Amino acid sequence: MGHFAYNRIHGGVISAVLDAIGSAAVMAALAAKHMDEPPSKRLERFAKLGTIDLRVDYLRPGIGDHFTITANALRVGSRVGSSRMEFCGPDGTLMSTGAAAYIVS
Repeated sequence: MGHFAYNRIHGGVISAVLDAIGSAAVMAALAAKHMDEPPSKRLERFAKLGTIDLRVDYLRPGIGDHFTITANALRVGSRVGSSRMEFCGPDGTLMSTGAAAYIVS
């Protein structure tokens, strides 16, 4: 997962976490957009969600014992949703940013 002696997290783990939280933000926005549908239909929409494109910018090494990850869904259309994510260190320092596009249909 990184280098245990330096308490450093691997970049692949950072990108996976950013992708997961970005897709969760798009799922939440997608569910809010389709509140008039029954829950089973909304769950079917979630099953179709997949990552189209993911960009991660590593700004600082991921060193620390805990991290804060946030995401915002920028837009959810009929076919594509997009989100922006941030990965912050224990003191709130921005360590990595991400932007992603997801297929939602």
